[in-house]
Amino acid sequence: MKFARTMLASAALLGLMLGPVHAAELKKLGLAVANLQANFFNQIKQSVEAEAKKRGIEVITVDAKGDGPTQVNQIQDLLTQKIDALIYIPAGAAAATVPVKLAKNAGIPVVNVDRNAEGAPGDTFLATDSVASAKAVCDYILKEAGGKGKMVIIHGQKGTTPEVDRSKGCGESLKAYPDVKVVAEQYSNIWSQDEGFQIMQNMLQANPDVSIVFAQADGLALGAAQAIKVANPSQKIVVGGFDGDTAALEALSKGVFNVTATQQTQKMGRDAVENAAKLVAGEKVPPVQLLDATLTTKENVAGFIANHP
Repeated sequence: MKFARTMLASAALLGLMLGPVHAAELKKLGLAVANLQANFFNQIKQSVEAEAKKRGIEVITVDAKGDGPTQVNQIQDLLTQKIDALIYIPAGAAAATVPVKLAKNAGIPVVNVDRNAEGAPGDTFLATDSVASAKAVCDYILKEAGGKGKMVIIHGQKGTTPEVDRSKGCGESLKAYPDVKVVAEQYSNIWSQDEGFQIMQNMLQANPDVSIVFAQADGLALGAAQAIKVANPSQKIVVGGFDGDTAALEALSKGVFNVTATQQTQKMGRDAVENAAKLVAGEKVPPVQLLDATLTTKENVAGFIANHP
């Protein structure tokens, strides 16, 4: 008993000598972005860097330019630079799990943004609820088209989280519209305006009487709208996009296309830094954190142009 009391007293004295135990602090942050050619990813990058600057955190940003193997190499390099945490937007579905495994093996917490790594997720996943938001966009365009007609879908990058979820959401909407027939679908590689233009041109040639378009990103929607303008069809074609890109919001205000879902990109970036800091400090965070997007038309777009969420 005397021995136990002596040990307790020694432990208490040691605690006083060492002082309080401080949680680890986020000082250096790696940000691996899928493709900075996309406005959506640029907005997240800018928000992450702004929030990190406020907190005195160094950010090292790398851009995979849409290439998975490049991103794996970039993250390997980030890990050699002794980052404390990684914010990771996978460049594609195929190699998405590799960087997460590399980081976790190095003891580095991972915050996935927009796209998750199937089978090897990060410590938390921040994204828009793409299923619900895509359903809202498709509900709008299908209703705007009178609930009938021929529809085409321009998908994002095959197998990525947003592509899968937006396909699911629009599919749920289509169940309520049996008089709408999907006549063509095609995947894009980098969700770009040029791809949207080329894909829509081909779709119009094969289906000149199409009246509904769901493009799974605003870049694709702007390209589709451009192709429709060039083709000058006699029928009205309703076009829906997704993201709330800054250029697309301006185009939406001018009636270039009909509707989008505006994502909270600024909040996404801030939340990513906040979660990275919590994980480094040893705090628990939810494994999945989904944000709402706002259905945006010509009627309410001005507010998002003035102040992007």
